[in-house]
Amino acid sequence: MISDWIAAFPGLRALEPEVAKPLIDASKVVRLPAGTRIFGAGQAPQAYLLLLAGTVRVQQVSDAGREIVLYRVSGGESCALTTACLMGYEDYQAEGIAETEVDAVAIPRATFDELIATSAAFRRFVFTAFSVRITNLFRVIEEVAFARVDVRLAQRLLELGGATRRIELTHQQLAAELGTAREVISRQLNEFQRRGWIATSRGAIDVHDAERLRQLATTP
Repeated sequence: MISDWIAAFPGLRALEPEVAKPLIDASKVVRLPAGTRIFGAGQAPQAYLLLLAGTVRVQQVSDAGREIVLYRVSGGESCALTTACLMGYEDYQAEGIAETEVDAVAIPRATFDELIATSAAFRRFVFTAFSVRITNLFRVIEEVAFARVDVRLAQRLLELGGATRRIELTHQQLAAELGTAREVISRQLNEFQRRGWIATSRGAIDVHDAERLRQLATTP
């Protein structure tokens, strides 16, 4: 009988019973509180993690303390960095932080290695998820390298504001989201505020003119 957690991942539903059973038997469902540091730079991955619920932020921190958010992992997804480190027998070069309470399935490294070698269905599931995440990561790199900061900031404010049009993040956290310095974000937010598009307060930003931000966000 296939465990309920496998049903959360369509790519695993094709597993043969003789593959699914040892996977279920060896794996463990874990719950982690918000703020948990799931992995960090210099650590070796011990398990392949599949998220059932919650959000994990994967970020890199420079020696000077500057942060950049590489991507987020949500329910129904796996972590590309963990996949790469498991397959390459490498240590992590970034850290993963639980932004919310997280429910996840931990598949031990030995089980992961065995199924990658023996199960075409499992291998296809892992590689498909990995390729999608890597494609998205290259998009982040392209944005950081080539896109204007004001355009990217307008896009992110609209994304994060949602229906409430309120973003509860500090300037430093926004800088990490966009891979730039806090001073750069602060200057740009001050300019947006001067134009009347937003209002800033301690730890929060309120969007007052979403249409103007949207026009900037769609600038070629």
